[in-house]
Amino acid sequence: MSDRILRPALVLGLLSCIGPFAIDMYLPAMPQIGAALGASVPAMQTTITAYFIAFGLAQLVYGPWADQAGRKAPLYAGIGIFLAGSVLCTLAPTVEWLIAGRFVQGLGGAAMMVVPRAIIRDLHTGPAATRLMAAVMLVISVSPMLAPLAGSGLMALTGWRGIFAALVVAGGISLLTLALAQPETLPPAARQRFDLTDTLRNSRRLITDRSFMGLTFLGGFGMASFFVFIASASFVYTESFGLSPTGFSVAFAINAIGFFAASQAAGPLGLRLGARRVMAVASAGFTLATVALFALALAGMVSLAVCIAGLFLANAFLGLIIPTTMVMALDDHGDIAGLASSLGGTLQMLAGGLMVAATGPFFDGTATPMLGAIALCGLLVLVLSRVALARPQPPARAA
Repeated sequence: MSDRILRPALVLGLLSCIGPFAIDMYLPAMPQIGAALGASVPAMQTTITAYFIAFGLAQLVYGPWADQAGRKAPLYAGIGIFLAGSVLCTLAPTVEWLIAGRFVQGLGGAAMMVVPRAIIRDLHTGPAATRLMAAVMLVISVSPMLAPLAGSGLMALTGWRGIFAALVVAGGISLLTLALAQPETLPPAARQRFDLTDTLRNSRRLITDRSFMGLTFLGGFGMASFFVFIASASFVYTESFGLSPTGFSVAFAINAIGFFAASQAAGPLGLRLGARRVMAVASAGFTLATVALFALALAGMVSLAVCIAGLFLANAFLGLIIPTTMVMALDDHGDIAGLASSLGGTLQMLAGGLMVAATGPFFDGTATPMLGAIALCGLLVLVLSRVALARPQPPARAA
């Protein structure tokens, strides 16, 4: 990997890690937190939904702000808000306070999602951008592999509040990384003065772009499948399959490895086969894997091993879909990359949050409702891939 990819991948990956860590570290503790605060499973799932919804809505602010003021100022603000939310979660006396703290965390964490994507678009386009996006996701992959195990260890040593205290420390490290290692990538001459009329006009341009919207929701419902897994897996694996918090952390890591390992192949495959072909094959594979796994669940044939293996395969296809959709959606909108990234991110997070909320009432402690919601996401991905790929794309521009 060349230095022009490696260094920004490390810096942007470290900045972007804070959001996934805020989700993954406390997953093993969700049943214990619920017991400690006297909260039901749907209430604990609301701590996930609140984070996702705030995360999505806040991107509408950070994107235009990043186009107006440069990339670093919104990042500083986002990390500061995230720190405040982490403190609130650490001290939360009730599940309602925890939900509020998670909402504030989401408001801040959004900056670390939307702005790095715009920075990638500042640096590269086309296959080079896909390679950088995949490299950033490789750095982020430390979260699902290590964060749940770290959360289990902290829970054993300090109790569940120590997990959120660790996120306060992680936020401080992110501030130092931003200050010392991330240069500004949007020069003053390229910045756009905020104008409500222009913002609305550009938003309309994006919303009426069938390719942009199709790619956005394609990635959104693909991510929603993972959000459903995140919200339900700790209860399914510990209560239905009988795993310990550490055992759940290992199972979760195995499922996530499929996603991040495959994401590294997205760039090379896009160069060799073309992004459109990769998208078409990966979408079909993801749908087939998720629907087949749900069918096995309905037939009562999903053991722990089958569940882990099936989700590993589905997430491998998803790993090809997500970085490719992110790049393809922004590729034709470089002049409004911040707005495009924020609007796309908002729609994707809202899709994920709403899917989690819709799944909650059907949760019965078994894997079947979770796998049913994931299969529904798979079917939506297949339909949207046909919409997004219906219009021919222009040739990829040189990096």
